[in-house]
This record gives sequence, structure tokens and C-alpha cells, in this order.
Amino acid sequence: MIYVGGVPVLDENSSSSLSSSSQGSSLLLDVMSHPVITLASDSFKNLEEKNVSFDESDSESSTKDRYVYIFQREFAVVNPALVDFVGTDEATTCVGLVIRNRKSGMTSVAHMDSPEIVDLGISQMLSLVLEDDVDAELDVHMVGGYEDVDIKNADGSGGDYAKPEGYSFPLCCKLVETLQKRREYFHIQTLFILGHNTKLDAQANTCPIFNGCLVNTSTGAIFPASFDRTSRCPDEIVRRIRVSSSFLDSSWKGKLLDTYDTKTDRFIIAPCRWTMRLVEYVWELNQLSDEEILTNCSTSPSAEGPDFVDNSRRIWEYLLKHPDWSKTFPKRQPRVFERTVDGHWKKC
Repeated sequence: MIYVGGVPVLDENSSSSLSSSSQGSSLLLDVMSHPVITLASDSFKNLEEKNVSFDESDSESSTKDRYVYIFQREFAVVNPALVDFVGTDEATTCVGLVIRNRKSGMTSVAHMDSPEIVDLGISQMLSLVLEDDVDAELDVHMVGGYEDVDIKNADGSGGDYAKPEGYSFPLCCKLVETLQKRREYFHIQTLFILGHNTKLDAQANTCPIFNGCLVNTSTGAIFPASFDRTSRCPDEIVRRIRVSSSFLDSSWKGKLLDTYDTKTDRFIIAPCRWTMRLVEYVWELNQLSDEEILTNCSTSPSAEGPDFVDNSRRIWEYLLKHPDWSKTFPKRQPRVFERTVDGHWKKC
């Protein structure tokens, strides 16, 4: 059940003959237009974006605080006794979802990229956040999912989630609809998505105002944030490859990628396989121009960050250099990283 301003949001269409997607659309638009949410969005928009970097040459960077970073389709549940900040970025048509237990401070962050992973994904996120207390009060934040289509024309009449008009709107609908249907108590604090998170660039293309967020696990405060190559860690390239590989692995169907171990404060990257067919495919992709890569490999070509193409090429070059997945995961063992005293990560 969703609450806004401490009051439950009643879904007037829940018992109607409207399709599930239409109900989700109506509910989402109702919540987004709520005065409390509108005010929260205005406040979030005025916050200064935090740039997280572990570059030792940067005098402003510091790793004294303990961070956990989440890539696309990943999630993590963090304990405030072990982790100070948790966050994600690169969410254009994806959504960064935060669920935090008000009492314990246990915080879960996921980088949702598809409606198909929402149902199981939220259950995964809640596995350690609830701590056996089904009546726990949970704060919820969503950041990302800019308005890549005109939502006035995305009213759900076009069918189910499998054939959406655009990417952000059906994902946001599914997230809000799923939270509403569950029995837990979800207090929506931030809904910085769609129209709230959309601006025009110099070429008059719509793009997100912010594509990432950072949560202070002790206080629950949330900030817009961006990360760089030094802070998107550990094991950046292999974790990015896992996103693509997971689509070919039936054991991950409908699920978020479990990467971080809450109790030990370690990253445990489970083995993933890639085929020669994938390697051959990325060789072809690597021949494309930068513009062609954006067009063919992004759901939001005009809204991607400046390092999108470079990140894509680095992934492909790794696969071309390491075509045999078992060399990356010897003896089919996970890649394990533990935190050092200075806040970095080292491979065990």
C-alpha cells in the first residue's frame, strides 16, 4: 500500500474494468500530481548534484566514507553500520528505486530497467529490509525515468507493458502499481521521474535533469548524484557484462542481479557465461561509428552521458580480449571483493 504525506493513496480504479496498465497509468499520474510529491520534486530539483569520485589526484575526493555502487539491473541491501552511502546513476529511461526501513535504517537500492523485473525485484529488495517485520514503515524514493514520450498520449490504451510507447512510462507505472498492490507500508517521499525529471537540451531534445541518486544510510537523506569510472566499482566491466549475459541465463529471468553481500560488506560477483555468438556480435558492434552505437545500443540516444560510447567500447574490447568466460571466472568461482581500510575495494 502506498502512502503520501502519511495518508494512504486510494486507487479508485482498482475494482474497475480497466486493464492493469490503464490502472497503473491512472495511479501513477494521481501520485505524481499530489501536492506533497510536487513540492518534494521541486525541492529535489534545487539540490546540488553530488559528484562522487575516488580519484586520488582530486583534492575534493575522499574514500573515508564507505560507498556501495549499483549498476543497471543490480540491487543491494546495505546496513548503515557498515555502509555510509549507497547509490546508482546512468538511469535515463531506467529508474533508481530506494526502499529504506525507517526504524532500522536498512536500505535497499535497485537500478530497475524493465517492467518484467519489478515484481520479483521488489521482493528481492525487501528480503533483508523488512527484518521479519511486515508492518515496518518504509520510505521510498524513485529517481530517473525521464519523459521520453508525451505521457498524455501514453494512457495505457496501447496494450500491455510488453509493447509500450517509450520506455520510462510503462516502467514507472509498473513500479507504482506493484507497490500499491503489496501489503507493506510504502511512504513515497521522492518521485523524481517523468515530467518532474525532464528538461530540454540545447538541441531541444528532452533529457533527464538528474540520472542518479545517493542515499545517506544513517539519515535517509537522498541527493541527486553522478559517479565516475573510479567510483563505479568494484569490477566495473565484468558487472556491466553480466547485465547482457543475464538475458541469456534463465535462472535470472525476471530477477535483479544479486551482487553485494549485506552481512559481510563484500561484493560477490557470481559467474556468468558469454558465448562466442555474443563475442562475434560485439565485434560487429565495435565497427560502428559513435553515432551508430548510440542509435543501436541505447533506449535514449539523445540523453545518454558523454561516456556511454566509451563504456560500450570498453565492454566489447574486454569480451574480444577474453572470449572464454571461464578465464574470468576460473573454476566457475565468483569474483569476491572486500573493502580496504581506506575505503577502496580489493579482490580476494
